[in-house]
Amino acid sequence: MPGPTLPECARYVSPPETKEDLEFADLPIIDLSKTDTPEGRAELYPQLRDALRTHGFLYAVNHGYTQARRDRIFDIAGVPFNDVSPDEMKIYTASIEQVGSYAGYKPRQFWKIDTENQIHDQIENYAINFNVTKRPHPIALRPFLPELDDFARHNHFNILHPILRLIALSLELPEETLVEKHNFDRTAETSVTFMKYHRRSDDEEEKSKNVWLKGHTDTGSITILWSQPVGGLQILAPGGKWKWVKHIDNGLVINTGDMMSFFTGGYYKPTIHRVIRPPSDQRAYDRLGAYYFAMLDNNVRLLPCAESPVLKRVGIERQCLDEDSPSCETWRKGKIKRYGRSELKKGVERGVEEEIIEGIVVKHYN
Repeated sequence: MPGPTLPECARYVSPPETKEDLEFADLPIIDLSKTDTPEGRAELYPQLRDALRTHGFLYAVNHGYTQARRDRIFDIAGVPFNDVSPDEMKIYTASIEQVGSYAGYKPRQFWKIDTENQIHDQIENYAINFNVTKRPHPIALRPFLPELDDFARHNHFNILHPILRLIALSLELPEETLVEKHNFDRTAETSVTFMKYHRRSDDEEEKSKNVWLKGHTDTGSITILWSQPVGGLQILAPGGKWKWVKHIDNGLVINTGDMMSFFTGGYYKPTIHRVIRPPSDQRAYDRLGAYYFAMLDNNVRLLPCAESPVLKRVGIERQCLDEDSPSCETWRKGKIKRYGRSELKKGVERGVEEEIIEGIVVKHYN
């Protein structure tokens, strides 16, 4: 019996992978299918722990989403950028500085990349709350909302929650400790986000030293990146060197963010990463990405889980006094309002700029 007819959209044709000899980060790969059993989780959590504490990044495979369904999501990812007029985009522009939310469009040239040379980004975002009907969407995207709802739920329940259970086990906490703070039916700003990196002029590349998005940490708890063929993502490796992240067909790239660092008392630090100009054999292509940015529920205070036996043994790194710990909502709004917009000060470390958000030092790596 044939399945339901899906709404049509332009196909995304994946560019060929780079053939350049790049220095790739040696990131571990975990098999998410093993999280279905207690024995599998017991096998995986030490692998995840070591990967995140060493690199802050890892690859995940066998996540239950087929290559065809992944390809369909990349088709849909182009719709908000290719099938919506500039005038309609303005209607759905995110209230970034007003309310601290990326929901909707973030236009190009919104973030400062190089203050000295007045270089701004060439990145378009369209962010969709994990409750895909929470806010209205452009007309062209509306037929795809059932598929986007399915995609959000798959990311949340089949990828995010298994990862959170492994992290809880690594802290010797009950498996559901973090899952209970990442609910699907509560108020939060977890989102499916599509990002389109437009090619830049040679003049912009020269002035910004080929940096498309300066080194930063993510605001939320866990970021799930659906691996994309056009290179550009780099992580700051343990030795202090930037290394490329390699593409894996239908693979996931997973990293920790600020909120996870707060909650684990620095045991899992937020990962420093950046985006630079793609390799020379991929520079004829724009870079399209699909992400799931996970946030804790809005009302959760970002306190260390002091009851963890692991943290009791290794100690807790606090970024502020417990009584001053912000809520998830306060941290998210404060960081989003200021990111790429505020004036940064030179930090003590070479190549690092700093700002203060909610009394906490936030670093940018340029």
